Amino acid sequence: MNTQEAKRVLETALICAAAPLTLNELRTLFEGEIGADTLRQLLGELVHDWQGRGVELVALASGWRFQSRPEMRLYLDRLHPEKPPRYSRAAMETLAIVAYRQPVTRGDIEDIRGVTVSSQIMKQLEDRGWIDAIGYREAPGRPALYATTRQFLDDLGLASLSDLPAIDGGAGPQAAIDALAAHPALIDDAPQARLPLDSEDPAATEAPPDVPTPAPVDGPAGPDTPALLTPPGDAPTDPPA
Repeated sequence: MNTQEAKRVLETALICAAAPLTLNELRTLFEGEIGADTLRQLLGELVHDWQGRGVELVALASGWRFQSRPEMRLYLDRLHPEKPPRYSRAAMETLAIVAYRQPVTRGDIEDIRGVTVSSQIMKQLEDRGWIDAIGYREAPGRPALYATTRQFLDDLGLASLSDLPAIDGGAGPQAAIDALAAHPALIDDAPQARLPLDSEDPAATEAPPDVPTPAPVDGPAGPDTPALLTPPGDAPTDPPA
């Protein structure tokens, strides 16, 4: 099989896929005849081939997929003018703290925000597939440790946590929210349109080998973890999201 034919096969599979495809899944298209290095080279050529078009080929946390470019969102939104409800400020602050301080416990989040985090907010973010419990801290009560998921990265169009927008080490939750707000697809609870546009996007079971996965840790966050906010005094509980 020549290079052009191999690229046609990859292009067709990626366009028709309902979810991002990993390198291993793409290799099965060729029954192992094409190595991983060659496959990466072909994918790089496809990325170049699709430059300047309304869709792009991107590598995400759970694999490769075609998706619409951000500048096309204005036009695609006209096909579905109904806007889904936006998440509350409390929910976005919670998500931002998990994203930039993970792994964290619910108590850590409450200390940073200075208010009690309702169970409804945590469940809302878990149900959306953006955060998940990855372990337990060895402390009284063994509280659950929360981290973001591959779905969270996929919805932001990112390949790894290192691609999150940078914020100052001493910045508060609002800075983290503002950084995430640069990705309107996340804030609006509507991932960037992908090909096929009407397909479902189930959670992937395999991630590229270079994507870090948060691991549980014992005790509080380490000294290299940026502090988002100095905990204030007691404050009222969040209203429902």
